[in-house]
Amino acid sequence: MLDQDFCDFLEYEICKALRNSDNTEINGFWCDGVTFSQPDHYYSQKFVSDNKEIKLKTFLGKDGQTEFELILKFGNKALSRFSRNLDLKACVPSPKKQNWFDIDIKRNKITIQLD
Repeated sequence: MLDQDFCDFLEYEICKALRNSDNTEINGFWCDGVTFSQPDHYYSQKFVSDNKEIKLKTFLGKDGQTEFELILKFGNKALSRFSRNLDLKACVPSPKKQNWFDIDIKRNKITIQLD
């Protein structure tokens, strides 16, 4: 399920992943919120099924206040759970892994791959 509870969970997981990252460009970065940034139909089951990703907004940086576009990509497990209105928290990879997010600080964009 894609709701504010999931966004809050994702915020804390991003913080943990940023702390665990070996990317020196983002040393000291933290996340201060994940929010919806598109009209509701962009978060519908049909849209997610067709596009396999959605756009959100997050606030990152050393002060946690720089707005970033967040692209949330849905893997097969996430697509299956989303289509059945199940909790998506189980699809967020461990923050100790290094390969589940990509951050472009020049373009203020972060891409996250759900399982």
